[in-house]
Amino acid sequence: MTRPLFDKNLYKDQQGAWHFESILKDQGLWPIAGVDEVGRGCLAGPVVAAAVILPHDISSKGVTDSKKLSTSQREKMAQLIESVALAVSVAQIEPQRIDKINILQASLEAMKLAVEGLSLKPKAILVDGNQQIPISLAQKTVTKGDSRSCSIAAASIVAKVYRDNIMTRYAQKFPHYLFDKHKGYPTQEHRLLLKKFGPCPIHRKSFRGVI
Repeated sequence: MTRPLFDKNLYKDQQGAWHFESILKDQGLWPIAGVDEVGRGCLAGPVVAAAVILPHDISSKGVTDSKKLSTSQREKMAQLIESVALAVSVAQIEPQRIDKINILQASLEAMKLAVEGLSLKPKAILVDGNQQIPISLAQKTVTKGDSRSCSIAAASIVAKVYRDNIMTRYAQKFPHYLFDKHKGYPTQEHRLLLKKFGPCPIHRKSFRGVI
């Protein structure tokens, strides 16, 4: 019988996936939410952020940077994360808003909204990257956090699956652009389709190469 990926009796994070959470917890800052965004570099679609609060010291096995997982692995892990998490919240900022305030501000806004949407209020947050989000909570930024923090990795997986599903639905509405394949990222195929058909309503008009 295969052991569940989340199992309190499995190895206790020999790779240090709970390192940052443990530091904050020792300071009395608990619960802790991991926060990450996806879609920042895309030419189309929203930027999506997720905030996740996991039970402390469960195994981090299988929870890693969403980019290191296959589509099926991410989908299974997202379901598992949502089933064991103390709280999960997702927020998105649409292309029109991105064009108005720029992608950095849109990413920070999405992360702020995701944290504010949590049903359990965290006492601290771990944020992927090097930019703090505009919120009055104790927070620590972690560069490459989706590879170094279990909580941030969980948020990256949830956000990635959520956004991929959005883009798959958009593929049905705008079939010429094959959004179900490239998910709005600036692949060569996507750029060729943009040149052929021009931008559609979900393209980010302020991004180079879109217009």
